[in-house]
Amino acid sequence: MGKTILLLGLIVLVSAAAAPAQQVADPDFNPPIPKPAYESGNGPLVAIDEAHHNFHTADDRYKPFADFLRRDGYRIEGFAKPFSLESLKDVDVLVISNALNERNEDDWSLPTPSAFTPAEIAAVRAWVELGGSLFLIADHMPFAGAAIDLARAFGFEFSNGYARAGNRTEGRIADIFDSASGLKESPVTRGRTDEERVTKAATFTGSAFKPPKDAAPILVFGTKAVSMETKKAPGITPDAPEVPIDGWCQGAIVKIGKGRAAVFGEAAMFSAQLGGPNRIPVGMNSPDAGRNHQLLLNVMHWLSRVEGMPE
Repeated sequence: MGKTILLLGLIVLVSAAAAPAQQVADPDFNPPIPKPAYESGNGPLVAIDEAHHNFHTADDRYKPFADFLRRDGYRIEGFAKPFSLESLKDVDVLVISNALNERNEDDWSLPTPSAFTPAEIAAVRAWVELGGSLFLIADHMPFAGAAIDLARAFGFEFSNGYARAGNRTEGRIADIFDSASGLKESPVTRGRTDEERVTKAATFTGSAFKPPKDAAPILVFGTKAVSMETKKAPGITPDAPEVPIDGWCQGAIVKIGKGRAAVFGEAAMFSAQLGGPNRIPVGMNSPDAGRNHQLLLNVMHWLSRVEGMPE
């Protein structure tokens, strides 16, 4: 019983379900970028969605994400408009992290309706087909549920639960993916050079999804992995079914028409946060996540078609 209570406590702590006051951006996160992709302020326009009750925004919990990419030359803006071909016409990469329907902004229980209207979903799909790049990130329930309809438009099927890889050691708050445990060879793990190669990534609970057949998997769950389909978050309700997710993904990329999409089922892995009263590093600043920042760069370089990136 003690281990179970500890486990659930750690899940709540590191998940987006933790109280907002307990999660703050790490102001000291500043890893080197030896070879920036673009001159400062001259890179592609990256719009971070702020129009759909997002838990992560450019000036708050995704500030480390935004600041880090600015140092790689990208232009970063918060995006507070509904999605349409007109509103997206000047955007190069659209980042959507942990969007919610208004119904779930303060009530993280079932049902979890779509964060996006059918018209918005159709517009994003059309925009990607015309050459846009989508970076969709949807954490555990209720965020996965809010993203199901949008993800489905690109062939991805989310499970609206808490995903566990099944290989986490006691006391560790991260699930580890490496060559022996689900980290797959792909353009975003290879990078432009050997120095940019990613051989290990850490995630912090999150969700799982089935990718389309033509997608390149990046993070793949193994035989012991399950999704705990809770009816209410934070945490996991006692009657939550455990759904096997062997072979499901927590990260994948796919080309759609002239455009591209990267889909991930975990948000903290691309931020740098301090969680709880003890200010535990969670995300790219975690000791377990030493290559997560490079994975983020590689994903963005693939989405923005940086010269030298594998296709």
